[in-house]
Amino acid sequence: MGALNKVTLKNSQTGYESFDDAALYPLPGGDVLVQSVDFFTPIVDDPFIFGQIAAVNALSDIYAMGADPLFALNIAGFPKDELPLSVLTEILNGGSSITEKIGIPILGGHTIKDKELKYGLVVSGIGKKESLVRNNTARPGDLLVLTKPLGTGIITTAIKRDLADNHLIDSVTELMIGLNKSAAEAMTEVGVNACTDVTGFGLLGHLLEMCAGSDVSAVIDFDKCPFLEGVFELAQKGVVPGGTKSNLTHVIPSANFSDKILPFQQLMLSDAQTSGGLLLSVPAARAELLVTRLREKQTLAAAVIGQVYNAAEFRIYIK
Repeated sequence: MGALNKVTLKNSQTGYESFDDAALYPLPGGDVLVQSVDFFTPIVDDPFIFGQIAAVNALSDIYAMGADPLFALNIAGFPKDELPLSVLTEILNGGSSITEKIGIPILGGHTIKDKELKYGLVVSGIGKKESLVRNNTARPGDLLVLTKPLGTGIITTAIKRDLADNHLIDSVTELMIGLNKSAAEAMTEVGVNACTDVTGFGLLGHLLEMCAGSDVSAVIDFDKCPFLEGVFELAQKGVVPGGTKSNLTHVIPSANFSDKILPFQQLMLSDAQTSGGLLLSVPAARAELLVTRLREKQTLAAAVIGQVYNAAEFRIYIK
């Protein structure tokens, strides 16, 4: 398979070679247009909740850049010969319930007939060039802070296999429909060096992007990483999605695991997340204030999970 042709626009700030969460385009007056698109297949049965999760997930790319969402467009694939249109209506209503919550409109979009149901948003946001946060600007000495527990891939796999009770279903749903807005506000107030949202590539995959882009290495403490209740037991039993296993295969060449980290724990750190939290690289002197702000804003986690160092043999070390 050939490589993508590199396209460089005179005024653009990001391209295919960047690992940034959204595209940036400067506007007159110093503002920057921030755009992203994200969509996926259902991970829950309830169409309204699926719409909510997909909308929150798409908005996270804008929040991860430290920008403010302006408006969104729906994007959907729908098997209209197999499902009633009422299902699509509920999905769209779920998405709009999230955008209404943060005070932005959905101005239209596009739907196609598809054998497999899909839904998401194109989101446009705005920010000031000097206040935007990239994911390739982590610095040695930074501490790494995570704002949501891990394990949504493992829990949703358990749901599909009828292995999750109502408590587990409620906890993972709460996490996935929880906006990263408050975490982004704390990030902006305190000032961080780098940020990314933790989604499909898992914690280690997104951290690897951050380390490679910043030319640094990081050490992660497994015992300090927050996980959803039940993830430990399910991972031990092999309840792990295929995407999580692929993520681990991808990061293995760049990661050094302590002998005490068992194979199922490696998978927990690589778990493919849906609507995960923000991974923040913050100067050590500001880390305590950041954690305080996150807790004041009642984010689902405010955990210092590791530290950034000068580039070493491996990009990531897990102790």
